[in-house]
Amino acid sequence: MEDAWAKVAAFVPKLVGFLLILVIGYFVAKLLAKAVNAVLERVGFDKAVERGGVKQALAKSKYDASDLVGKIVFYGLFLVVLQMAFGVFGTNPVSDLLAGVIAYLPKVLAAILIVVVASAIAAAAKELIQASLGGLSYGKTLASVAGIAIVAVGAFAALNQLQVAPAIVNGLFYAVLAIVAGSAIIAIGGGGIKPMQQRWEQTMQRYDEEKPKMQQQTKGASDRIAQRAQELKSKASDGSSSGSRSVRTGS
Repeated sequence: MEDAWAKVAAFVPKLVGFLLILVIGYFVAKLLAKAVNAVLERVGFDKAVERGGVKQALAKSKYDASDLVGKIVFYGLFLVVLQMAFGVFGTNPVSDLLAGVIAYLPKVLAAILIVVVASAIAAAAKELIQASLGGLSYGKTLASVAGIAIVAVGAFAALNQLQVAPAIVNGLFYAVLAIVAGSAIIAIGGGGIKPMQQRWEQTMQRYDEEKPKMQQQTKGASDRIAQRAQELKSKASDGSSSGSRSVRTGS
């Protein structure tokens, strides 16, 4: 009985400390997640990631991009809180498991960042190609292919960062490259030289026909960019001049 009471007396303070750390850590993680969400919404994070296709991916969800980041921050911090709480009991399998999960979190965040950045770059490249070559017969197709290629590279990079079956991911990536190269070799070597020559001649002929249109569109896009830059410069100069006039009036 004395040994039992001694074990209970030693366990109760640990249990109280576990509950205190758990409750206080929960509210601290909740407050920090809300703060991160508010800061991201104020700096325009949601609008910045809309171009990368994140808005379409979250269209059927009740969360936007900043809410999703806030949830990730909350669960990441709460995992740290759980590790601290279970650490009160000393070395145990749960603490070891949580330590491994926490050590894996930076890789998850890096993979999410890679996907978001790749999606944004793909959207910008697609928009730029469509703006430059949208009037040509192959402009939209080329823009779509470029966007898909950038997203695919970003997806492989994210999977590599997560280290999810790296042998399979690397093998799949090299298999895709081998399929593309092998298809080209078979097409050229298997009696496809003359058809490819004909296609190339047709492509060059179409390029010569559409070259003036391409130059006109490129010039139009450059003129629009220059006009927009001039408008922004004029607004900035008007704002600075009005500010200086108000200062002189006040003095």
